[in-house]
Amino acid sequence: MNFTVQESSALYGLLAETTSDVIIKTDLAGVIVHASPGIRKLGVQVRAEAGPHLLDLVAAQGRDAVSRALSAAIEGRQGAQWVEFPAVTPDARESWFEIRIRPLTEEGGAVYGVLAVMRSIDERRSLREQLFAATYTDPLTQLTNRAAFISMLEHMVAQGMEGCLAMFSIDFFRTINMKHGQTTGDEVLRVFADLLREMLRSDDIISRIGSERFAVLLPRTNTEQAQAICTRVVTTLADLRQKVGDSRLAITTSGSVARIADSMDSTIERAELALFCAKAKGRNRLEMEKPRRVSA
Repeated sequence: MNFTVQESSALYGLLAETTSDVIIKTDLAGVIVHASPGIRKLGVQVRAEAGPHLLDLVAAQGRDAVSRALSAAIEGRQGAQWVEFPAVTPDARESWFEIRIRPLTEEGGAVYGVLAVMRSIDERRSLREQLFAATYTDPLTQLTNRAAFISMLEHMVAQGMEGCLAMFSIDFFRTINMKHGQTTGDEVLRVFADLLREMLRSDDIISRIGSERFAVLLPRTNTEQAQAICTRVVTTLADLRQKVGDSRLAITTSGSVARIADSMDSTIERAELALFCAKAKGRNRLEMEKPRRVSA
């Protein structure tokens, strides 16, 4: 690939950080006129000397961002930001790249095309997703953890979303641990997590928020609907002797339901108070939040 003096200058600026990037040159219409051979190694095929349009390499969900960067470069603005996008690849596998685009100018300053650097970021995105999962996932049950639960509840409150919060606590969990050992206790937690996944709706968000405590966000659900859903969880668990380790244990849970309203703290407080009442009344039951008193 031959470059003018201006192209070489732009190229060196783009490659200051790495030597493993893919170089793409387009005309003013955004049509690729040259691409370095590395583009094929990244799963993208340039089919001819004057190849496809740059945006033809970009999957639909990333096209707007890359299009804005391309337009800015064609207008003569220096693109300092890297733009991430999913690419269109021959095997239809989702593959992510980042691209930075700069204008190519003649001696008089007129723009005659753009020069882009593109690199694969699949590995970096994979590491980022793994870090996200480690930060917001409970490793034992693979449910979301308390941090994720708090974030999602805050979002629902801030957006004014209708719904309910349910809380569950496995009854006599400390006794199970002491009598049967922590390994059995861990298996009890996994069994209950699987039951919640099986019985709750796909839109419901299940989290483990403490040792033996679970929270469920039920979006677009009124208290009557939430009560029916959570009552089935409590009664189904009580009716089953769950296979845990080498034996079958009678596992029960206490539960509560509160409407998501006012604030995150208020919602959690009302659900926790109802859960305390369920335990105080003998466990293995569901309690609804107490109705508010109306001042005279």
